[in-house]
Amino acid sequence: MLLTLNRKLLIDPQTENMVREFVPKEKALDAMANFFSGLSDHTRIRIVSALSISPMCVTDISLVLELNQTTVSHQLRNLKNIGVVKVKRQGKVAFYSLSDNHILDVMLTAVNFI
Repeated sequence: MLLTLNRKLLIDPQTENMVREFVPKEKALDAMANFFSGLSDHTRIRIVSALSISPMCVTDISLVLELNQTTVSHQLRNLKNIGVVKVKRQGKVAFYSLSDNHILDVMLTAVNFI
């Protein structure tokens, strides 16, 4: 933590303490940066948007979004690694869905912001 000497804050001590307490720490910052970085791709955003409507298998995602199956599989692996999607197997078919409804909240908040 950097300490500044001979400088007065314009904010009050209570606000200073709140900022120091509530700004995310390193571990949370890493997780958040990883999460947002994982969503910083057009293809991944399209896949997440599709999965917010319904769980789907790779074939359905690739056909509906008109993407190569290899691309979809690769991007789903990335999304799974950052915890955005989960997979459920039914026989030989893997169905992907959002891992948590909060993902949809983040997406909707982003759309409303823009």
